[in-house]
Amino acid sequence: MNRNTQWSLPFRYAVGFALFVALVAFIIYARDAIRNLVIAAFVAYLISPIVEYLSVRTRLSRRASVNIVYFSALVLLVGVPATLTPIFYDEAQIVIQDILDLSDQVGAMLSKPVHVGNLVFHLEGWGNNLTQLQGEFLTPLPEEALKLLETTSVGALWFLVILVSVYLFLSEWPRMRKSVFDWALPPYHDELQELYVRIRNVWMAYLRGQIVLMIIVGVVFTAVWVVMGIPGALVLGVIAGLFTLVPDVGPFIAVALAAGVALLEGSTWGPLVNLPNFWVAGIVIAVYLVLINLKNFFLRPYIMGRSVHMNEGLVFIAIVIATILEGILGALLVVPVLASLVLIAGYIQRKVLGLPPFEDDGSMQFVAPPEKVNPPRRKKMLPLEEVPASLSPMADPSSLSESQPKRMYARKKANK
Repeated sequence: MNRNTQWSLPFRYAVGFALFVALVAFIIYARDAIRNLVIAAFVAYLISPIVEYLSVRTRLSRRASVNIVYFSALVLLVGVPATLTPIFYDEAQIVIQDILDLSDQVGAMLSKPVHVGNLVFHLEGWGNNLTQLQGEFLTPLPEEALKLLETTSVGALWFLVILVSVYLFLSEWPRMRKSVFDWALPPYHDELQELYVRIRNVWMAYLRGQIVLMIIVGVVFTAVWVVMGIPGALVLGVIAGLFTLVPDVGPFIAVALAAGVALLEGSTWGPLVNLPNFWVAGIVIAVYLVLINLKNFFLRPYIMGRSVHMNEGLVFIAIVIATILEGILGALLVVPVLASLVLIAGYIQRKVLGLPPFEDDGSMQFVAPPEKVNPPRRKKMLPLEEVPASLSPMADPSSLSESQPKRMYARKKANK
């Protein structure tokens, strides 16, 4: 086989272009699958630091570390909800019954004319609509039940795909990364490795920012629930901090749990102790909405912007647009993806302009500049009468010249 079997340059370009078109077509056709694979990759990214720590600190292989971390997380993910389901089911029945009773009371109140002084309000139509809405909610149509069953079945299958994909990403990531680098020519491997390290630093900084955000949210909500006298304030605060990682769905679950506890137990002490449980639950929901919006509009963009060194206003705009376009997944990934695209665009720009691939060694990429860490202090100007005579502008130059040799001689003598 001494013949030259290499493809010509035009044919190689044609094959590369065909592969690129096929990849784009596959992404468009299988966008649902790609979306779930992205979710699996994000979950694996969240777990990977634990795997790395365990494999480095111990003598376990990567596969053994992955097995320990993955199946431990799986037990927590499946076992804890399965254990708590009977308890929450009984509590949910009580909450639903209370809501139905409250709905009946409101409907009965609206079915009669409401007298306010000399004014009479007829709200019978609202009462009928409320009763009709309650009946439709409790008696769903068979078609809707079948649609719900189909959606649940498809969701369960995608959940299995995500579970298996997470394990594959954790265990096979070094091989996947090497196979991606193999697509580039050998002279560019070092540059791509450096680019990968910098992008990985972006995602690690984003992860640290998420951890800081969860801690702050958990502490704030725990303190607020304690002040309001809500039972289980610590557990509810921890849940609020953990679920803040998932926009929209996470806060909804956290506020539903807090409002349910308030509706069942009320306030045990504090300013709300004498209020009915229904009003306590309403105040809990109102306070939660105020705090969670402060977190979404101010705290989250500020922390995420400082984590990846991006403008807080730009981060806020990106999060809002991504939430509108892609929902939860877009809000989760837009900040690190945007920061990664900035790095890639900078690398491509320097290569196109014929410059070195990177402007610096990346050691100061996510380190605050010295003037931000230790800002220079302004020197306090002494009044003229407090300035020593030797430093005074009115001092005699001859006296300064005479005193300096004496000080130097005394310092040398002290050193001896």
